[in-house]
Formats: sequence, structure tokens, C-alpha cells
Amino acid sequence: MTIRLHDTNARQIRDFVPLTAGCVSIYLCGATVQAAPHIGHIRSGLNFDIMRRWFEYRGYDVTFIRNVTDIDDKIIKKSAEQNRPWWSIGYENERAFNDGYDALGCLPPTYEPRATGHITEMVEMMRGLIERGHAYEADGNVYFDVRSYEGYLELSNQDLDDLRQPSGDNETGKRDKRDFAMWKAAKPGEPSWETPWGRGRPGWHLECSAMAHKYLGTAFDIHGGGIDLIFPHHDNEIAQAKAFGDEFAKYWVHNGWVTLAGEKMSKSLGNSVLVSEMVKQWRPIVLRYYLGTPHYRSMIEYSEESLREAESAFARIEGFVQRVIEKSGGEVAPASEVPPAFAEAMDDDLGVPQALAIVHTTVRQGNSALAADDKEAAVARLAEVRAMLGVLGLDPLDAHWAGETDRGEDLHGVVDTLVRLVLDQRQSARERKDWPAADAIRDQLNQSGLVIEDSPGGPRWTLGAR
Repeated sequence: MTIRLHDTNARQIRDFVPLTAGCVSIYLCGATVQAAPHIGHIRSGLNFDIMRRWFEYRGYDVTFIRNVTDIDDKIIKKSAEQNRPWWSIGYENERAFNDGYDALGCLPPTYEPRATGHITEMVEMMRGLIERGHAYEADGNVYFDVRSYEGYLELSNQDLDDLRQPSGDNETGKRDKRDFAMWKAAKPGEPSWETPWGRGRPGWHLECSAMAHKYLGTAFDIHGGGIDLIFPHHDNEIAQAKAFGDEFAKYWVHNGWVTLAGEKMSKSLGNSVLVSEMVKQWRPIVLRYYLGTPHYRSMIEYSEESLREAESAFARIEGFVQRVIEKSGGEVAPASEVPPAFAEAMDDDLGVPQALAIVHTTVRQGNSALAADDKEAAVARLAEVRAMLGVLGLDPLDAHWAGETDRGEDLHGVVDTLVRLVLDQRQSARERKDWPAADAIRDQLNQSGLVIEDSPGGPRWTLGAR
């Protein structure tokens, strides 16, 4: 068994070999909490949640760090616009992010450090870089000298001489326009912390290098994030950490965007779809299916049609699960191992689309077993399906999703009562052999998004396509 991952730095898929046998250390760039999360933000956390689950299934002890950027230019700007303390905005949105992660079934990180809680570690790293000649102080700012580190831009594979200089840069004292700020001198009205170079606040890039060093040491296995972070954020992290003397990350893994009309979903473009609103319109487990089942490196073009397709596909899985439970008279435990084809797909750069195809094939086999009244085979297939869905965080019988059922219990009861009235009318039509009327009622229910199935215990409805 060898897990293989696409390493952005190597520009190829590589065999994963952990630094410490049986252990995996992962650092994921998490939320910048200037606003509530949209589904593009949560996709990153969800993709790496699946990665973590797969490593754990394969027997690894996983340390998973996901940071929170709770101070930066955008948060300070929002603070001024809303006339609210910066920490109030940050904490409110940090909770919104965690609510979003939890709603979509992401496991909590091992540690979730905030930038402002690690000023001491940042100062230590800056002091070391200045002593080594890789950074310098100017007017209370501390800059990284990009020309001092030979491997700068190795991740994005750009040429420094061709690198476009930042526009509108009002930072003072730079030796080279392309040098980046690790520490920004205090400005009136802005939050600040004391350092040997005066009061100020962190630059965006320094925090991750410092926190990865604190929680994972001088070297760790995997650094993750969205593809938009490759440059400048991850290039700058590498430069800081390696110039400081760390080996830093062995593998770099990046997920694709969620796009809308071909553009990256972002707050600045005003085209974001907030998680808090999406979970009111769609079941969270369906959202997880929608965001988590494409390959993590692919782009997802958001559309309600795609969401409806995801809803219908997951409904087919849920329907099979429910039918087997009814047939067997009780809950079926997951199998101890997933099918070999599923494992092969997941080992190959987390090939979730190929793995999901095995799930649906197994569901079809299980449905055939049910049709043949082969209870033993149906139960065996459900055990396999639950094992696979557990890896993907999509097992509808998992305790996490039980709360989702509870939240919709009242509404489900109302709908069930109304549907039962209509089904009684259909049954009356069948009893008097008025087949056209009975079929018309069934067709109308199907058009409304309900799937009607006649079973030995009577007609049963489930939610299908909208």
C-alpha cells in the first residue's frame, strides 16, 4: 500500500513517504476572518478533511493544523468601515467558519492556532532572519530580502527578474520593491504589539512559517491550501522558513477553486455563496457530497443544477441504505475494509471521483440483491457502502448527521402527513382499478421532487431531484 499525492513543488505525483513512520503531519492555511465563509472557503477544509480521513483509515496517526489569520489589512479595513473592534469582527467570523466546517462534517483540527497568539514566535523568527542576513528593519517595518534567498519562487516557478513589482505599495524603506513585509510598523488607530523594532503587527506570510515551526517542528510532511496561495503566500512562507534554517514542508498539495461564471468565488467580487445561507437551502450532507466528490485539484463551477444532480445522486445512496435496514430489521455495521478498487482510487492522489464510482456500483449491486430477495448479499453490500462513505464523511447513519435529521424532523413530519393523504387517494384509485388516476397521482408527486416506491409494507416516499 502506497499513497501517492500530487506535489505542486515537484510538479508531479509522488509516492508519499512520511518523515516519521506511521505518522503524518499536515499544515493547512485556514481562514482569514474578515467576513463569513462562502462555499469556496469551506471546500479547502473539506478536501483536506477527506485527505486526513484517508490517512487515518490507512493507519496513520495524523496531526492536522489549520490556522486562523485573525489580523491583516482586510480585517483592519472592515473594523474602520463598521466602527467595530478588529477582534470582534475576527471572532464573529471565526465562529462562522467553524460552524461551516462542522455543518459539512469536517473533523476538528488537532490544533487551530491564531496569528495574534504567536507574536513571540514571529519575533524570534524575524530576529533569526535578520542575524542571518535575510531580513532587515526599515522605519519600524521588517522586510524579507528576496534576493538573499536563492530558491525564492521555487514553488510558483517564476523568475524574480520578471516578477511584476507590487502596485500602490506605500511601505517605506524597502531595498527592493519585491521584498515583502514580515512586520508592519504601527499606524494610528491600528492594533499593534511591541517588538525590538517598535510597535507593529504581523505581515500575512510570517504567521504561517512561525506557527508551522511551533506545532510541527523544523520539518513536516504536507502543507496545503488553495491554488491561489501558491504565490505569493506559499512562496514567501518557504523563503522565510528555509532561510531561517527549517526544512519545512516535504509535499505541497493545493486544491482548486469553486467558480461562478468562470471566476474564482471571492468576497471582493461579490459573487460568493455564503455557507450560512446554503445550509438553509440544501441539506449539509448534500453540500458535502457536492463539494467533496469532484477531484480536489479540479475546478467546481457552481450551479443549482449541479447541486440538484448531487442531491439526486446522494438520494439514491440513502434510499439503498434505508431499504436494506428495513429488510434486515436493524442497522448494518460498516465493513472493516473498503473494497480494493475503492482503496486503489483513493491511494492514487485521492481519486474521489473514481472511488465514488465504486460506491455507486456497489449500491447497484445491493439493489439487485434486494430485487432478488437476497438479504445476505444486500447486507454485505451495505456494509461495504458504509465503509466507503465513512472515509468520505458521507455515511448517512453516522452520528454527526443524526442532528441533521433532527433539525428537519418537524418539517419532515408535516410533509409526510400531506404526502400520506395523497398516497391514500392513489391507493383508493388502485383498489378501484383506476390505473390512469393512480399513475397520474404518482407522476405529479415525482414532478414535485418526491420518489414513490411501492413496498410490501405499503408505498414509501423519498426526496429525489427537485
